[in-house]
Amino acid sequence: MTESANLPSSMDIQKIFETIPHRYPFLLIDRVIEMDKDAMRIVALKNVTINEPHFTGHYPAYPVMPGVLLVEALAQTAAVLLLSLPEHKGKIPFFAAIEEVRFRRQVVPGDQLRLEVVVTRMKSRVAKADARGLVDGEVAVEAKLTCMLGS
Repeated sequence: MTESANLPSSMDIQKIFETIPHRYPFLLIDRVIEMDKDAMRIVALKNVTINEPHFTGHYPAYPVMPGVLLVEALAQTAAVLLLSLPEHKGKIPFFAAIEEVRFRRQVVPGDQLRLEVVVTRMKSRVAKADARGLVDGEVAVEAKLTCMLGS
């Protein structure tokens, strides 16, 4: 049995809680639907609802999910993959760099954001990843992320 066979291919919210340290109101993913350690790829879902606290002020008459939270949702998705690996269990993920961010469409209440991340390089405690978020098959956000794992 390979090491990846021990990793779940999907996760519900309880497993996400067990994997990453983020909690309400800052946990921005609801479910992992695909995870492949060998390909270092993960796909998660974020159901965007009007009940989220940032919509109170961003913007009351025209609620739009803030771009920084879209990038954070991508980073949390990457963190689930990285912290699912036995050698990284229990570590704390931190941003080291965010590059080539592009916002292609607005994300609004009622949307389901599909978060796709592929880790392209992993060296010791630093990971680089290509990430994108889609709504109805249309790219909403894309970025290159660098993450450092602290203890």
